[in-house]
Amino acid sequence: MATARDVCIVFADVCGSTQLYETLGDAAALSAVDLCVGSMARATLLNRGRVVKTLGDEVMAVFDSAAQGMQTAIEMQQRIDAMPAPFPGVKLAIRAGFCFGPALLDNDDIFGDTVNTAARLAGLAKAGQIITTAETVAVLPELLRPSCRAIDAWAVKGKSGKVNVCEVIWQEDVDLTMMSARMAPATPTNLHLRLLHGGNELILSPAHPRVMLGRDMACDIAIRDPRASRSHARIECRRDKFVLVDLSSNGTFVTVQGEVEFSLRREEAILRGSGRIVFGHAWSALADTEILEYSIES
Repeated sequence: MATARDVCIVFADVCGSTQLYETLGDAAALSAVDLCVGSMARATLLNRGRVVKTLGDEVMAVFDSAAQGMQTAIEMQQRIDAMPAPFPGVKLAIRAGFCFGPALLDNDDIFGDTVNTAARLAGLAKAGQIITTAETVAVLPELLRPSCRAIDAWAVKGKSGKVNVCEVIWQEDVDLTMMSARMAPATPTNLHLRLLHGGNELILSPAHPRVMLGRDMACDIAIRDPRASRSHARIECRRDKFVLVDLSSNGTFVTVQGEVEFSLRREEAILRGSGRIVFGHAWSALADTEILEYSIES
């Protein structure tokens, strides 16, 4: 029996796949498309979503919250953007659309207006673009809303009225970046983040800009604590800053050296100086707490 509940649906597909086949040939193009689809599916799983189906160059995924859907769409774009060109002059790119709202879940498939709207939005997006509805932006956590900007009211096939469409800004505009560089003083570019966990060390830097943390053994740092989520958090290098993003159920607890511990729940924070990070519960000096130590160094 079908069940109805609110979910976030994400559609993403590889742009220009027909041209890829013409340029690269069948075998090489199929390999490139499969690589993109596999990477998008992996991003879905790491953000605690489910791949509903893949069809050729397209992925349909479902999430419990709009925040998870948005973060996954961004990670999909980042992953594909970082892929090397499969052939000189050929750049892989995807487009994505997501929508939050009621849907019917029947066995492994999902139906309803939210699904149709998300699919239409993906079809309207350009290469490298993520679009959603104003209604979906309204249910995002406050911290994520500034990353969305209103575009216009668009006529969407299957909808009686126009849909207020927003774009997710997942990369900086070139002109804005150049202007900021002229106006702001130069910042150090040789900073790196040293992470220590159970005797293992990992360095985060512009050359290695992201680390995934959680109980999933595929994570860069595998957390053993059962209170941690499988895809618990990630740390990203954003220009001269290192940002901790919580994706978990039980929260991430951070202590900057010399300060009081604070917690993140589906939020993000810029790491400062040095300190410790605990997953799923507060730190306790009386227990054998699993700790990730960090320090920002030059």
